[in-house]
Amino acid sequence: MASLLEKAYNPDVLTCLANLSNDEVFTPPELANDVLDMLPSEIWSDPTIKILDPCCKSGVFLREAAKRFIKGLEHVYPDLQERVDHIMHEQLYGIAITELTSLLARRSLYCSKFPNGRFSVVEFDSSEGNVRHRTIQHTWLNNRCKYCGASNAEYDRDAALETHAYEFIHADDPERILNMKFDVIVGNPPYQLSDGGNSASAMPIYQKFVEQAKKLSPRFLAMIIPARWFVGGRGLDSFRSEMLNDRHIRILHDYPNASDCFPGVEIKGGVCYFLRERDSEGLCTIFSHNGNETTSCTRPLLEPGMSTFIRSTTQISVLNKVKQLNEEPMSALMNAGRFFGFHTRIIWNGETGTLQTADGASSYPVRKTQTENYCIKVYVAHGTCWIQPKNITRNQQAIDLYKVLIPRAGNPNSSILGNPKISEPGSCSSNTYNVIVLGEDRETAENIVTYLKTRFVRYLVATRTSTQDMAPKSFEFVPCQNWSRPWKDEDLFEKYSLSANERQAVLDAIPEMI
Repeated sequence: MASLLEKAYNPDVLTCLANLSNDEVFTPPELANDVLDMLPSEIWSDPTIKILDPCCKSGVFLREAAKRFIKGLEHVYPDLQERVDHIMHEQLYGIAITELTSLLARRSLYCSKFPNGRFSVVEFDSSEGNVRHRTIQHTWLNNRCKYCGASNAEYDRDAALETHAYEFIHADDPERILNMKFDVIVGNPPYQLSDGGNSASAMPIYQKFVEQAKKLSPRFLAMIIPARWFVGGRGLDSFRSEMLNDRHIRILHDYPNASDCFPGVEIKGGVCYFLRERDSEGLCTIFSHNGNETTSCTRPLLEPGMSTFIRSTTQISVLNKVKQLNEEPMSALMNAGRFFGFHTRIIWNGETGTLQTADGASSYPVRKTQTENYCIKVYVAHGTCWIQPKNITRNQQAIDLYKVLIPRAGNPNSSILGNPKISEPGSCSSNTYNVIVLGEDRETAENIVTYLKTRFVRYLVATRTSTQDMAPKSFEFVPCQNWSRPWKDEDLFEKYSLSANERQAVLDAIPEMI
């Protein structure tokens, strides 16, 4: 019997879709239903409710909403076909992000990619029904799209190619797109656009969908987005501030590990989905998901005295204990990576090479080995090189002092920080490192390096940032210490009166750094 059932198994096609990329992630039906579950149950029996997905890919949100309406409106429209006609014509709307996804979304919702065809479950006069797609062009201003910030060099392309100029966010007044009000806006928008650099430099755009949706003033707004906005960053600082101070966000589901939400998908910093209620405000109920474990609490999104979203109550407790001592943050000691004026990249040609300046305007010759003229060591990515003193044009006074160098790129293997190192007198560094300038005392430098390697410090850094870019602001929760002595985790746990549970949380979250 079991074998017959297995042979007869007919999977939901929307669970089998491969993602277009980490930028445009398809929503599994189960997750779509988790998002819809945040909405009040009574809307599914209300025939006047209108729902918009402004970033349709598979059409899963509209399809799952249709199922709920079909059940909830049975008392209003006893005839099934009449009920389906009303739901499809009057209640569900979508704006597809590409022509391909418009066909897919219509197939999911109407059982036909052409809702005016004979296989559609409802009859429309047009071939798109209520799921529209328009090919939109970017509007260039100073080599950037004025709506989404896309690069002219990257996206000014042949008309036959996909522009990635998404209609919903390329309008001054989004209400004019469909000329109606919506009770619910729900979706999983595209996450970022390439700017021609590496993936780490891609430009976030998901926040623009949230901001545009708010302009329509729906009763309920629910979206799945990357969680990088928790700590701000490129183009997200104002969005972070607005979201964290928005008391209309009543529910937030947080997934630090994106694969717990989207199986098989890795998104640095995790993902989240939220419910914003126009007519209600107050504290937010936050659900924290970690594997099969889920915890919840009700609190402000922005804790008093904090500038970022703190993911767990344990982190909040530890931070409050640190803040009680009012110590200077380590971010105040740090200089950004281009302190000496050099870029990271070196172009080698045998024993010699060129090190580009930070502004890209020029480059200076370097050697792999020290000579009489090339006598200043430069710490660069994956090693060192040697440069002439005359070619160091910034902060020359720091060359003959001890420095501590902290890699700008975090460690992807959960150590949070890359290994800090000492830059001795007679040396400098490239943009690969943040720089702490000290003095003539090597012991201080050694004690700072020991401190930065503690789990306690890296726990505080991880609380502040969710990216691998360890800019100086990533250390604003890390307190300065008395550098005349070395520090171990046990010393720090004792100093800040961490409870047994808090100590264990730090040890469980952060591995030892060798």
